[in-house]
Amino acid sequence: MKEFKAESKRLMELMINSIYTNKEIFLREIISNASDAIDKLHYKSLTDKKIKVNKDEFAIIIKIDKNKRALIISDNGIGMTKEELETNLGTIAKSGSLEFKNANKKQTDIDIIGQFGVGFYSAFMVSSKVEVISKAFNASEAYAWSSSGIEGYTIKKANKEDYGTDIILTIKDEEEYNKYLNDTEIRNLIKKYSDYITYPIKMECNNAKDKKLETINSLVPLWKRNKSDISLDEYNTFYSDKFFDYEKPLSHIHIKAEGLLEYNSLLYIPSSASYDYYTKDYEKGLQLYSNGVLIMEKCADLIPDYFSFVKGVVDSSDLSLNISREMLQQNKVLKTIQSNIEKHIKDELLTLQKEKKEDYLKFWDAFGLQIKAGIYNSFGMDKDKLEDLLMFYSSKKDKLVTLNEYYTNNKKEKDLYYACGSSIEQVKTLPQVEALMGKDKDILLCTNYLDEFVFKIMLKYKDKDFKNVCSDNIDIDTDEEKEELKTLNEKSKDLLAIMKNELNIEDVKFTSRLKNHPVCLSTKGEISVEMEKTMKSMPASENVNAQKILEINSHHPIVKKLENLYKKDPEELKKYSKILYAQARLIEGLPVENSTEITDLICDLLSK
Repeated sequence: MKEFKAESKRLMELMINSIYTNKEIFLREIISNASDAIDKLHYKSLTDKKIKVNKDEFAIIIKIDKNKRALIISDNGIGMTKEELETNLGTIAKSGSLEFKNANKKQTDIDIIGQFGVGFYSAFMVSSKVEVISKAFNASEAYAWSSSGIEGYTIKKANKEDYGTDIILTIKDEEEYNKYLNDTEIRNLIKKYSDYITYPIKMECNNAKDKKLETINSLVPLWKRNKSDISLDEYNTFYSDKFFDYEKPLSHIHIKAEGLLEYNSLLYIPSSASYDYYTKDYEKGLQLYSNGVLIMEKCADLIPDYFSFVKGVVDSSDLSLNISREMLQQNKVLKTIQSNIEKHIKDELLTLQKEKKEDYLKFWDAFGLQIKAGIYNSFGMDKDKLEDLLMFYSSKKDKLVTLNEYYTNNKKEKDLYYACGSSIEQVKTLPQVEALMGKDKDILLCTNYLDEFVFKIMLKYKDKDFKNVCSDNIDIDTDEEKEELKTLNEKSKDLLAIMKNELNIEDVKFTSRLKNHPVCLSTKGEISVEMEKTMKSMPASENVNAQKILEINSHHPIVKKLENLYKKDPEELKKYSKILYAQARLIEGLPVENSTEITDLICDLLSK
């Protein structure tokens, strides 16, 4: 027995136990190596006229012998000589595929998957013994390489009639490995990892008396076919089969990138969110293939969080893999692919928005929150990418509109107005909203907790600022109205001071922007009433408070009442102040903190 020509037996242990985190990928690695062997022979037949092979006969055959606990993977590729068995299998991390590719690096059409020479050793994760019987093309003798693990290996002559390689895995005895002797399990692994290997992968038909072989893999993936040859039904069927979603997608994006960076991609925008989409358990990512071999089930780096609802596949030979072929090394290629995919997704969504409005509304209903979160979570850094996808409810149009539509419809306005609340109906009844709607202003009515945070981060859209109609800096009065209001507040400053001190709030003032309501609450600073509600619903945020201002309708009869109380009974004025403030809080959906006191005051006033 010969020892492995590696630095230590520990390296072998690492190969088997540490590099690969998922035992089932052993079959992917061995099938990929078999595909490489066929590639080499096919390439040689194209460059050497003396070599005659029938490419239609190329295949990978898989058989199961349960009696011997053997899984056998055979190919009719180029095969290996005794020296090549010694070199390629006796030395860990010695890759014949990589050498072949380097020797022919001027040829751009060579796709060799096994570049690191360690994939073969993944077989030891599930096997107590691995035997490789190989006969090189045009050679007269075959040889068998055999090993039971880190102890070493043997090479001896063998009987094999045809060229190619047979890999015989003696599956471990433990019960957990029995599934690798199960016909259905092996078929499923082929479909999962090697469905798009370019050569037929064949197994014996289930329950077939004549032991007829059937091809398991699809050979040519949908994303590598010409778009013009694929029907919508084929796209939709692929989606439902691949991603187990039997609701038709809203749209698909088929990308075939060529030039300095080459990759194929097929992406889908689902019609609805999965049951776990808005939970911490949801795992984003696209399926990543390298030359048709599945590398990662979900590659998160290929897609930004705000487009995490997109499902699909990416296939590229330009990616730099690590030696386990399970993970990607960070590189510019990956980032470039992600950037390109991101642009395609946004363009497709904008196309839906313009050409298929009903579909876009369905998308927005399912994933609009994720788009808003993309702006908020990036602290506005991604707003330029996402702002044209946003939709809000327009008070004038009485429906959802895009920001661009709202902007276009209100070009004459100085600012862009919004108001927040628990429902469209509730927001419409806010005194400030009623007043502005009475002045023919269009207001974005917002009912999601993220909306105002998004507006605060965005600050503006194009050349117009976002303004909360419930803030104290709304400027819609005429110069005459402003002067009249200034005079009234100045004249009543002592009255207002008593009310402010009694209520212990930021300010109390008269306003001319209300229509029928006697009072409303506005805020000063960055935190609004709705933001206070949202933040107080979160842990450890109890002390977040908006700087509240009680605004009193300067045209309401209550003004005369307050002036009379100020002159005749300042203590009674304090009672009215509390009732008016409680009223304003109720209108805003805030709790009345001293409810018993307020109800007593109301009863006291009613009884007089």
